[in-house]
Amino acid sequence: MHLQIHLSLKLSRLTENNTRVMKAMIMSAGKGTRLGKITETIPKVLLDINGKSLLRRAVEKCVSHGFDDIILNVHHFADMVEEEIERLKKLGFKITVSDERHELLDTGGGLFRARDFFDTEPFLVYNADIITDFDLSELIDYHRKKGGLATLAVRHRPGNRYFLVDQEGLLCGWCNNLTGERIIVRGNDAYLSEIAFSSMHIIDPGIFNYMTEGVYSMTPLYLKMASSHNIYTLLSDTGYWFNTGTPEILDQVRKFVK
Repeated sequence: MHLQIHLSLKLSRLTENNTRVMKAMIMSAGKGTRLGKITETIPKVLLDINGKSLLRRAVEKCVSHGFDDIILNVHHFADMVEEEIERLKKLGFKITVSDERHELLDTGGGLFRARDFFDTEPFLVYNADIITDFDLSELIDYHRKKGGLATLAVRHRPGNRYFLVDQEGLLCGWCNNLTGERIIVRGNDAYLSEIAFSSMHIIDPGIFNYMTEGVYSMTPLYLKMASSHNIYTLLSDTGYWFNTGTPEILDQVRKFVK
């Protein structure tokens, strides 16, 4: 209740003071197939985490760091997600819907579909299924300081697919250690480090000039652009980060988050 009141008052003060409102897209259309039977009757983003849906926690997270104007994409059980969105709007959150009912567009295609929502300022893209205490303000500040096309939050964690970055944190490639695939788009492979993406990125709207309609993720687009544009990463190994993609991790999150 206290957080709800705090965020509502924050939204009110931003409007009254004509403070620049930052925009964000929360990716919330996924099917959550790795959760098995759990998501056969409910969308992943509406899973309850100790009294709040994943979607509500994502919205509150973005707003608490100044990203007050939000667009959400919907696909899996879209009507149920829109009901939750209406509840959030009644609490004072400013939310727009990008409808992907007829075709799930993945992160790249979904972002391009929503392009008219954004203005000339950098914006946040945030996955609804992550739970973290990462400071989004640091990400936007770092992006503005470096002036790249995009800035990706990254951390060291177990996995198979990694971005490859140089000593300056510039994106230079990607690898899949399970299949052995390795893509290098700039720099010397011998000096690159593996790092995992944290599903949070700040993007300059100029990126839309290089995007098209279709179904695709942001990863191949970033790799294509990294050969001629600076795409930075911001490393943060402190605090906690969960992707609620499996029943086991979902149980962990429910035990961890208050």
